[in-house]
Amino acid sequence: MKARTVRDSMGELEVPEHALWGAQTQRAVDNFAISGQRLPRQFIEALIHMKASAAEANAELKLLPENIANAIETAAKQLLDSDFPEQFPVDIYQTGSGTSTNMNANEVLAELASRTLKQTVHPNDHVNMGQSSNDTIPTAIHVSAALAVEDRLLPALRSLQETIAERGAAAGNIIKTGRTHLMDAMPIRIDQEMGAWAFQIGQDIERLQSTLPRLRQLAQGGTAIGSGINCHPEFPKRFCRSLNARLGTTFQPSADFFASLAGQETSVELSGQLQVTATTLTKIANDLRLMNSGPLAGLQEIALPALQPGSSIMPGKINPVIPEAVTMVAARVAGNHTTIALAAQSGNFQLNVMLPVIANGLLESTRLLANAATALADKAIKGLTINEAVLKKTLASNPILVTALNAKIGYELGAEIAKTAYAEGRSVLDVAKEKTDLDEEELQRLLDPRGLTGGR
Repeated sequence: MKARTVRDSMGELEVPEHALWGAQTQRAVDNFAISGQRLPRQFIEALIHMKASAAEANAELKLLPENIANAIETAAKQLLDSDFPEQFPVDIYQTGSGTSTNMNANEVLAELASRTLKQTVHPNDHVNMGQSSNDTIPTAIHVSAALAVEDRLLPALRSLQETIAERGAAAGNIIKTGRTHLMDAMPIRIDQEMGAWAFQIGQDIERLQSTLPRLRQLAQGGTAIGSGINCHPEFPKRFCRSLNARLGTTFQPSADFFASLAGQETSVELSGQLQVTATTLTKIANDLRLMNSGPLAGLQEIALPALQPGSSIMPGKINPVIPEAVTMVAARVAGNHTTIALAAQSGNFQLNVMLPVIANGLLESTRLLANAATALADKAIKGLTINEAVLKKTLASNPILVTALNAKIGYELGAEIAKTAYAEGRSVLDVAKEKTDLDEEELQRLLDPRGLTGGR
């Protein structure tokens, strides 16, 4: 492979000829051949936007020549408009501050800007002006995660919530046997069951939204340890103003830069909300799997869309593949949450030293949950069909309907009626006519499943 020689404070080394990066990035590539995984595209995009905003802010403050700032902003646009990830080869498992990734961005932008200006643009002195990896990487975590939640996850969850609510409303007149402990319980309407799912998703949306104000507070301006050394006092506000104009959002400087560098509590908070959302999706997915079980030996309450053959050996078998994929996403999110929580504990004095793995975990969980919610809505819930005949049959023979007679006949006689009805395969109505003094009209009124779904 053809190479060119580059230099940094530690000396010279070669980088591939096609590479825009410089010596520090190459040292990281050589040192961290660990996973072959790179930081997510959303993270790098956020970092590129941030570098352009920093250049604009420094130019406004008359600290950076306007032509250099313009060249850096142009370089950032070139990257964002291109297939840029190949220019960001640094492994996730690198220096804990993410310095290698920060320098990767500085070097690539400096090289592109230098080519535009036909003069040297320095990665540290110009692109990284007023910044440190120690405030830049925590800022990129917040920016990329906030955008991922706002632009991808929340819309996907709202769509899922709407799909569930619509399907429930359309099936509102259908009544089925409820279940607790997987055992027959009192009747429930389909709109009540699905309405609960929609409400759970709605609460997840509210939880995620409640974290956004803290996620929008940025560490940029704290530089090395939080004191803001080598950073103009007005830089943080000007940086946020520029970034907000680029991204159409409302970031603001942290109220305490020392805390924003030393801790990653907001990342843990967001990860926790992602974990709750994963829990909700698992509950819904498992309900769908059980309701879909069959087609003969299971519950047979619904039929999910047939998307693909379910077995390589059993012809005609169709499996609930989308709910299964969703539960695997939830398992991955749980693993990421554990990683993020452990990583966030690794703040020693003025800096956390597991920032890249926190960034990767947050963005992976957010992306997976958004995609899973979309698949669950579009490929499972929208197209499911309800087996009303099965629901009516099981509801009619449900011995737990006797619960409605408790106030009239007491628990003990009710239990006797339920056991007899179950043992003899008869309806509660028939057995209750024999064992109580209640007339048939009153029994039918008390045992009417539709009335029972209202809680009377």
